[in-house]
Amino acid sequence: MNTTKSRADADIEISAVIPCLDEARTIGICVQKAQRSFAAMGVAGEVVVVDNGSTDDSAQVARNLGARVIHEPVKGYGMALHTGIEAARGRIIVMGDGDDSYDWAAIAPFIAKVNEGYDLVGGNRFRGGIEPGAMPLLHRYVGTPLLSALIRLAFGVKLGDVQCGMRAFTREAYARMRTASPGMEFVAEMVITAAHQGLRVAEVPTPLYRDKRGRPPHLRTFRDGWRNLRLILTHAPDYLYLVPGALLLAAGLSLQMLLVRGPVEIGGVYFGIHYLALGAMLSLVGFNVLNLGVLAKAVMAQRFPALKSRVLNLLTGRYTLEFGLIGGMVLMLLGIAVDAAILVERIANPGRAMENTVHLAFVATTIVVLGLNLAFSAFLLAMMLARGRNRN
Repeated sequence: MNTTKSRADADIEISAVIPCLDEARTIGICVQKAQRSFAAMGVAGEVVVVDNGSTDDSAQVARNLGARVIHEPVKGYGMALHTGIEAARGRIIVMGDGDDSYDWAAIAPFIAKVNEGYDLVGGNRFRGGIEPGAMPLLHRYVGTPLLSALIRLAFGVKLGDVQCGMRAFTREAYARMRTASPGMEFVAEMVITAAHQGLRVAEVPTPLYRDKRGRPPHLRTFRDGWRNLRLILTHAPDYLYLVPGALLLAAGLSLQMLLVRGPVEIGGVYFGIHYLALGAMLSLVGFNVLNLGVLAKAVMAQRFPALKSRVLNLLTGRYTLEFGLIGGMVLMLLGIAVDAAILVERIANPGRAMENTVHLAFVATTIVVLGLNLAFSAFLLAMMLARGRNRN
């Protein structure tokens, strides 16, 4: 983000950034409300309207009222906001919709919270009040509460409404967020990346009114809901990879340890070769999922240098390529040695069925594969960690 300012730009304290797509009926209302807010607070401000391909006279309406109009030809809520934020000249940026569903005349609490030292201040529509008909029931009682709960759990942010489209933040904070989402998920990404970068996040009550646009909304419930869920999962490797992988690996290893010497019967249930095969599968799948989680953590550390994680601390503080290679080699040699001993016994006794060694061979072969995976992935992990250190 370009933070170089001219002398004229330096006089602007607040930029109101409004994405716009066929909002001719309401964009003027929003521009005038934002301008009245600047006057009431006694600060110099600008209104930046980002036209995202309107077919009506939205851009001209905004321009006639003194807004600076920028055109973003690539469709998308996130694309429009990113373009507008990049072009904004104020120290503090306030974003919100152009359909008059948010009250641009009441942005002072957002600004006050930013001036207290918070980097990102979101609105909470549930605390501010939702006008009847302003939010679909599915969004109000299922979608938004569920997505907000997931983000609180996965990223530790104490926000009750992570989907609110009105929020304020500093230019410097946005530069650190490194957002990349082109669609409606942009709003959630701001919160997630702010959490990863250790930014101070807060929220203030804000009301939500019925929009006055007179056309269907741009939001698509299931498409945009999936995009938000996808974003959360890809930014939360602990819950997508590490926890499931560890559970699968633990279950698989437990089954194999139980059955390594042969079938057992517990509580009248017979555990034989089929359960051993299941244990081998769970061990291999669990290890690979866990391994992907470690690699994902390394990737995220490159994008978010301030990210705090016990896994990352362990990797950056103690992990070396040699450690991974030695661990992999030890596992491979152990498994090969067991398989070799079984082979020697087979050669010495070609006529024996040797069914008592089947379970042990299963476990030994699984250990060999785990060792191979560990050794080869060690090279990729070491390369990624070295790249991250070079960037820093």
